[in-house]
Amino acid sequence: MTTTTEDPLAEAREVVARHEWDRGFELFQDADASVELGPEDLEIMAEAAWWAMHPDEAIEALERAYAGYVEAKDNARAAFVALTLSREHGAKLAGSEATGWFNRAKRLLASEPEGPEHGFLYGRQSVRALNAGNLDEAIELARRGAEIGERLGDPDLRAASLMYQGMALVEKGELADGMALIDEASLAAVSGELGPYVTGSVYCNMIGTCCELADYGRAGEWTEAALRRGVRITPGDCRVHQAEVLVLRGQWAEAEESARRGAEELRAFNRFVHVGEGMYQIGEIRRLMGDVAGAQAAYHDAGELGRDPQPGLSLLLLQQGKVDAATASITRALEEETASKLSRARLLPSFVRISLEAGKFDAAAEATDELEEIAGTFDAPARHAAAHVARGAVLLVKGDPKEAARTLRRAVTLWHDVEAPYEAARARVLLARAIREQGDEETSAMELRAARATFEKLGAVPDRNAADDLLAGAAAATGSVGTERGVKTFLFTDIVRSTDLVEAIGDEAWVDVVRWHDETLRSLFATHGGDEVDHAGDGFFVAFDEAGRALECAVAIQRTLADHRRAHGFAPTVRIGVHATAATRLGRTFRGKGVHEAARIASLAEGGEIIASRDTVTSSARSIPVVDAREVRLKGISDPVQVVAIDWRKGSTS
Repeated sequence: MTTTTEDPLAEAREVVARHEWDRGFELFQDADASVELGPEDLEIMAEAAWWAMHPDEAIEALERAYAGYVEAKDNARAAFVALTLSREHGAKLAGSEATGWFNRAKRLLASEPEGPEHGFLYGRQSVRALNAGNLDEAIELARRGAEIGERLGDPDLRAASLMYQGMALVEKGELADGMALIDEASLAAVSGELGPYVTGSVYCNMIGTCCELADYGRAGEWTEAALRRGVRITPGDCRVHQAEVLVLRGQWAEAEESARRGAEELRAFNRFVHVGEGMYQIGEIRRLMGDVAGAQAAYHDAGELGRDPQPGLSLLLLQQGKVDAATASITRALEEETASKLSRARLLPSFVRISLEAGKFDAAAEATDELEEIAGTFDAPARHAAAHVARGAVLLVKGDPKEAARTLRRAVTLWHDVEAPYEAARARVLLARAIREQGDEETSAMELRAARATFEKLGAVPDRNAADDLLAGAAAATGSVGTERGVKTFLFTDIVRSTDLVEAIGDEAWVDVVRWHDETLRSLFATHGGDEVDHAGDGFFVAFDEAGRALECAVAIQRTLADHRRAHGFAPTVRIGVHATAATRLGRTFRGKGVHEAARIASLAEGGEIIASRDTVTSSARSIPVVDAREVRLKGISDPVQVVAIDWRKGSTS
């Protein structure tokens, strides 16, 4: 690799040609300070600025390039730059400026001989017609642009025009023809035939269209092809669409990273409505993992940014047992969405699920009919799978488990085909119910165990716990497996004054704090052999086989939080209770007086304290410093209990 350091402008061009955008933009800024840049170089500088996440500087450079082309009487190139400025202002929702630049481009090209710029003008007109719902006009304009691109041998123009034409055909309901054009444009993008911007734009529009259609298999195939060939995706929207696909595929950590990065990039470009979509995807991940506070905060942010947080918010309410609130929430969302069948299709599966929980069986059946109709029009495996799940659930409540099982088995197969493990597991839970109602307990339990294993692998704690309860209930009902009773040591944790903290630091910071808290505590539970029983709000309920391990874990939690506080200036304040007792295990949960005693002991603790029953410390065979021994009466417990505070700052627990 050679550079021309004696000619900073030449070096800047070389660096940008290698797509080293950040360095290239810096070099162009240096060159701009020492020499007068021509309009061609200003265009290159704008491209580097855009990819380096400096959209305002990109617009400034484009405006200067436009002025340079006008002065040189190069109307065709001036028009192309004006179209780029129209696009960028439109993306920022600066509609008046976008229209002004568009009209300038149109006027400049009116007297020019046909060139690629005319094709790109048709492309912008096609996008405007598509956004206005004028689909036939959008299709015709894009077709003209593609013809010019073909005739003049301009691959960028041809691919972009094919993409616009395909998107308009899809919106019109002509899926096969539309997706064929989108596939052709996508092939050009991932094959390295196009420039950086058009490559990223085609890929981004492809994955966005696939997500809208629930055609996740196609989106995944093209995404894998793009990754293999090192395609650079456009900032922002593309990462958010990728996050949606990754959520479906069960890659939740990667999905959250993609959504967060996309949201940050979109903020830099002032595309706040699209930031809301990124926050919604983060909310979905937190909900599925049982992080109620994190989900609520993310959905709140999405709503504030203009993205109605449905259906996730309604499902979160259902998860919290607020059936009436969930019903009102999803009903409102569905009533407001009357125009777009695809938008209704995103809401209908959740409407069916919530309506069945609320006992509104007729409403659920009607919504299932509509969902099946949409799946027939907009043909995609995921759409059919969702319709099969809804139909199977309705058949179950209407007393037809045999047909329900057939329908739900098809749903499981389809969800597996599109690599959607969570959705397949949820369908399996319903399938297990249908099989059990036909008297086949063994096969039902097998399906439940398979679903539970998937939930465990994904980290879908609420669904895993529900599957455990169903397994335990089935075992207890048949007598095939008795309930287990024995001595366990229970540890309860809770963040103190969490509401005050949220108000002090804000929702977004609170989500980060809770995530760190949950990950840190779960790591310590695992290290000390704890079994997470429940995670509600910002507290944990954990079971240990040995009292000593539970006490060691409690001490490790407080010391870890204190160390983080000293090193970083902040960590949430947590109170902990520990109690060894006899209890009955049913599935993942425990029943009995001892569980209530443990919870009440934890409520005695102040922030930063560990309170344990004296018998627990005595039975631990550990040297554990204690203070403040006392006898207490616990609410709902008749006999007094001796408790102590663990002096976790002193000595060791060895």
